[in-house]
Amino acid sequence: MSTFVRQAVTIARNVSRVRAFSSTTVARKDLIQDLYLREIKAYKPAPAAKDAHVGVVKSYTLPPTPKAPAIPTDLAAELSAYDAAEPTKAEAVAAGTAEEGASGADAYLSFLEQDLPKPEAHH
Repeated sequence: MSTFVRQAVTIARNVSRVRAFSSTTVARKDLIQDLYLREIKAYKPAPAAKDAHVGVVKSYTLPPTPKAPAIPTDLAAELSAYDAAEPTKAEAVAAGTAEEGASGADAYLSFLEQDLPKPEAHH
C-alpha cells in the first residue's frame, strides 16, 4: 500500500508541474494568416484605363417610332369585294361533308347522346 501511495504522490506532483507549466497560454502566431493578411494589405489593383469601356459598351439609340395603322379610305368597296369573293377549297370541303352526314361537333354530340351498351352477363 505504501508503494501505491508513493506512486500517487509522484503522479500528483508531476500533474501539478504539468498543470503549472501548461496552464500558461503560449502566444502562438499563425504564420499562414500573417502572410495572407500582409499580402491582402499590400495588394494594389491596377487602375482602370479611361477608355476601357470602348468597344464593350454600345451606344444607345432609340428604336424607331411605330406608325399608326392606316384606315382604308373606301371601306364599302372592300366589303363588297369580300362578299363577292369565291369561298376557298377548305370551306367547300367542310360544307360537302356536313351535307353527307354529321361531322365535327354535331357528330360528337350525337355520340355523347347515345345510350351506353348494356353489359353482357357472364355465366
